[in-house]
Amino acid sequence: MRRLIALAFSAALAGCATPTAAERAAQMQKEVDEMIQIYGPACEKLGFSSDTDKWRECILNLNRSQALEHYSTQPATTQCWGHRGFFQCTSF
Repeated sequence: MRRLIALAFSAALAGCATPTAAERAAQMQKEVDEMIQIYGPACEKLGFSSDTDKWRECILNLNRSQALEHYSTQPATTQCWGHRGFFQCTSF
C-alpha cells in the first residue's frame, strides 16, 4: 500500500515537472510556425519576398503590434481595500 502511494505521489510530481529544453524549443518553434502562417501572407502582400530577413522582421513587427494592442486594453493595476470578506477592488 505504501509503495502504491509513493508511486502515485512520484507520478504526480513528474507531471508537475518543468519542461525540458527540447520541449521549450519545440514550443517556441510551434509559436514561430503559427506567426509565419498568420502574418506571412500579409507581409508578402506588403511587398516583402518570403524567407528574407525583411519578411521575418515584418512578421515579428506585426506580431508585436497585435500583442501590444491586446495587452494595452487590459487593466494595468488592481487595488483592493476593505476587511475580511468585504473587499472593494478597482482596476485601471
